[in-house]
Amino acid sequence: MIHMPTDVDVLIIGAGPAGASAAALLQQEGFRLLVVEKQTFPRFVIGESLLPHCMDLLQEAGLLESVAGQQFMQKNGAVFHRGGATCDFDFSAQFTAGWKYTWQVPRADFDKTLADAVAARGVEFCYGHGVTAIQLADSRATVTIEQPDGTRSSVAAKFILDCSGYGRVLPRLLNLEVPSQFPQREALFAHVTGDHRPTGREEGKIWACTHPGGAWIWIIPFSNGRTSVGAVAEPGFFAGYPADPEKCLRAILASDPSAGPRLAGMQIVFGPERISGYSCAVKQLFGPHYALVGNATEFLDPIFSSGVTLALASANRAAKVLTRQLRGEAVNWQTEYADHVMQGINTFRAYVSAWYDGTLHEILFSAGANPDIMRQICSVLAGYVWDLSNPYVAQPERALPLLSRIVQARSRSATS
Repeated sequence: MIHMPTDVDVLIIGAGPAGASAAALLQQEGFRLLVVEKQTFPRFVIGESLLPHCMDLLQEAGLLESVAGQQFMQKNGAVFHRGGATCDFDFSAQFTAGWKYTWQVPRADFDKTLADAVAARGVEFCYGHGVTAIQLADSRATVTIEQPDGTRSSVAAKFILDCSGYGRVLPRLLNLEVPSQFPQREALFAHVTGDHRPTGREEGKIWACTHPGGAWIWIIPFSNGRTSVGAVAEPGFFAGYPADPEKCLRAILASDPSAGPRLAGMQIVFGPERISGYSCAVKQLFGPHYALVGNATEFLDPIFSSGVTLALASANRAAKVLTRQLRGEAVNWQTEYADHVMQGINTFRAYVSAWYDGTLHEILFSAGANPDIMRQICSVLAGYVWDLSNPYVAQPERALPLLSRIVQARSRSATS
């Protein structure tokens, strides 16, 4: 049995990328930490395609070298397919100065790599431990933790960072959840072999294929020879395919003009699995003695692979604000943390909305799209959603519809 401390500076719920990176940053400052994780690592989770801004954040947390040693597939960009049209983004051509590549990562391996690297520095990780209750007092929080054998114990903490991801521990315990603004969508996904990949620099790019029936498909290649494939749509789309998950996924992939030929020889080695209603939101990102980090704040949609980037970025920000608070400085969690995190979330939200309403499709698949503007959009796809010098970060809700109307007008003019 693990003998947990009964009093810590910071209790971190969740050992995924947000929890591990927050722990890494806070450990560098010398705070007493405890990380509790309901599951046992390694464990499967989706969100396997990183964005280049992750590299900055991993480097700042001192975790980049550990990840680089795993020799994950290098991701140099993203390719969007619709019918016979293609839009190929390469991270070497972007507006914001930053990393030109990142990695495609099996999350079981990636998450364990981060957690193990932080544990090796002396941070206590308690796996198989779930948080069942929380009491917030004037000076600290008291958390009830259930151990693997069912016994319960209490830990007092000056502050709690909820990095529990889809577990959303504090949103559930504190009644912080609110409905998402997005319609309910489902994802059906698997890991396969037999992917007929492109070669050279194009091999590691993620593919996002617009299915003619209204879904979209992801194809994420890994360095271990496997490929993650998935289809995302509203529930009614899947009703038109076989009820059996494998037959359903195979039929969807085969009927797409881009994904079908590439995956014609695939063999399923994991799954298929299905998740539904994954988009979520909360009333607030912080409160007395706690803050929500990563997917515990809000999860949008997998289309632009924003999950790990937002997890690492919010963990980075939370750790910095919390460090100052624990040092006795006055901090403003609204302006210094919540507003900053929501800047990134809202930028991605605008792009997710523009993807599903067709606005972004008009831009991506327009032959007349301005190269300078496409570099600015490329930086968003690279995760640099806090660069307000980029107009497609600063005002995406206004800029994207305007650009869509411009490219449509140019297209009509060219064909008239």
